[in-house]
Amino acid sequence: MRSIATFDLQYAHRFYRFRGEAQYLHGHTGRLTIEVEDTVNPGVNMVFPCNEIQKTAWSLLKNFDHALILREDDPLLPAILGVYEKQGIKDGDPTNTMKGFAFKTELATAYPDCRLVVTKETMTVEGMIKIVYDLLKDKLNIAKITFTSGVNAASEEYEPTGTIDRCPLCGIALVDGVCPKCGYKKQK
Repeated sequence: MRSIATFDLQYAHRFYRFRGEAQYLHGHTGRLTIEVEDTVNPGVNMVFPCNEIQKTAWSLLKNFDHALILREDDPLLPAILGVYEKQGIKDGDPTNTMKGFAFKTELATAYPDCRLVVTKETMTVEGMIKIVYDLLKDKLNIAKITFTSGVNAASEEYEPTGTIDRCPLCGIALVDGVCPKCGYKKQK
């Protein structure tokens, strides 16, 4: 069975070295759907609480919300960073409260202090799916990811990697055998 969580993301990007309208800096409203698969947890009668999927995923995904996403070889990148440096906001601003956890993977690097994500490939709906899966595959038992942005949409199905040890009282993932929400300790 699957639990499903949806996220709305507002972001700006461009398709560097593409022809047509997408080569210009522009914004989107994107909708990301993550489907998590596992057995139904008998203690709480659910696969995985959707609010916990939201918390787990959002801690990283909020880096994409109200952010600029540029490819690593885009000549706009040093210009943007230069402007941020002159404004004194490159290393963050007290009003920047939407920061997620910084991350660096083979596909993308998040710079939460300046609301910027730098990608290896052009940020397409397919590219977003690859990045999200790479970020969350070890945290959630992902069966499917769908991303829609404007008239563009893509989805990818995955073979879930197994079960995640979950709390029989809350349904959320245990961390080293302990529930971070209610304190339940798994018996060894």
